[in-house]
Order: sequence, then structure tokens, then C-alpha cells
Amino acid sequence: MNLVKSQDYFNPLDVTNRCHIIGCGSVGSTVAELLIRLGLTKITLYDFDYVSAHNLANQMFNDSDIGKQKTEAVKNMLLSINPDAKDDIVVCSDGWTNKTKLDGFVFLCVDNIDLRREIAQKNVGNMSIKAMFDFRTRLTDAQHYAADWKNAKQVSNLLKSMDFSHEEAQEATPMTACHVEMGVAPTVRIICSYGVANFMNFVRVKNLKTLVTIDAFSFEVDAYPQDV
Repeated sequence: MNLVKSQDYFNPLDVTNRCHIIGCGSVGSTVAELLIRLGLTKITLYDFDYVSAHNLANQMFNDSDIGKQKTEAVKNMLLSINPDAKDDIVVCSDGWTNKTKLDGFVFLCVDNIDLRREIAQKNVGNMSIKAMFDFRTRLTDAQHYAADWKNAKQVSNLLKSMDFSHEEAQEATPMTACHVEMGVAPTVRIICSYGVANFMNFVRVKNLKTLVTIDAFSFEVDAYPQDV
């Protein structure tokens, strides 16, 4: 893959660890697309769901993907960008389980806060993890949380930010009349771009924002440093 436009700023060879993307919906598919364009190939994809027609509105899928497993559809997208990644991408079409061994960089992209909390809690003492990056989206606003996994305060703060239930999250999420969560691509693209930029800064200069909040349509963004 020709990386002449980006490799002087971000060299993928500096990332020797694997990137685990847990959840391949709106956030996960977008994060995966951003990472592959950086030249990263050691990517593991987790999701048990299948692509539905309504997913095309804010997820990185095409009409031809409808009915396919999301992990396979995302893998196909990544290989269409960089065929050289074919031997490095791993697909876990059963999703994440509590027996899954994580290492490197973990991107929490599932749409269930209970599952995200379980993943983080189970891996509190897992020093094979470098950092976790968490994403939460609604209709116009979104939040990105991150923690250097060697920083106990950041790990604790990430867990504290998850102190609510999936049911409470759904109550605060705009729904259609058919009880489908509303979501638009600009909100997803913006928060994913900030999250991947945060990952890049962590790799390059060990600088990390532990919280980024955005509203895509009022053009508001706030970012908080690693000591908050």
C-alpha cells in the first residue's frame, strides 16, 4: 500500500501490536476503515451481527453487503483498500466472549454499555493491553473516552464513565417511531476521526485525550487531557 501521503507523519511500523475492534457497526466499521488507510494490517474484528438494509445509512457497508456477516463485510472492505492485509486480518464472527484474550490496542465499538463495561472490567489487570478507546454515539452528539492501560487512574475513570445501564442509555437515545435507534453518518465520522487521531497521538508522542465530546451539528467540540 502506497503510504507516501501519511507515513512521514504516522509510520504503521511503529505499531507492533494488534488492533482489536469489538463491534463492527457504525463506529467499528468506520474505525476499521480509518486504521487500514494508515497502513495498519494487524486487525481483529469482532461481531456476531449481520448487515441489514437500515445499516447503510450510517455504517460503512454497501447494498451488496446486506445479509452478510458484518465482520466479513468489513474484512472485504479493508482488503479492497489494502489487499496486502489478507494474512493479518482476523475475523471473530461470534463476537467477543469472556474467554477472549486481548492485547495491544482495543477499540470498544459495541452499542451496549453493559458489554463494554464487562470487557474493561475483565481486563483491568491485563498489561498486554496498551490502551483502550471507547466510543458512544447518539443522533447529533457523541463521546470518545480513552485510557492508557498502564495508568490506573485513567482505567478507573474509564470504568466510572460506564456507571449506567444499557436500558438507561437507550432511554436517552433518539428513536424512530418503529423503535430503531436514530443515527447519521456525520456524527459517526467525526467522533471516529477524533478517536483514531487520539490513537495516532498516543503511538507517536504518548499524548492522550481521555475524553472528547462533540456535537456534529452545533459544531461544538471539547477535549480533556490525560490527567483529568
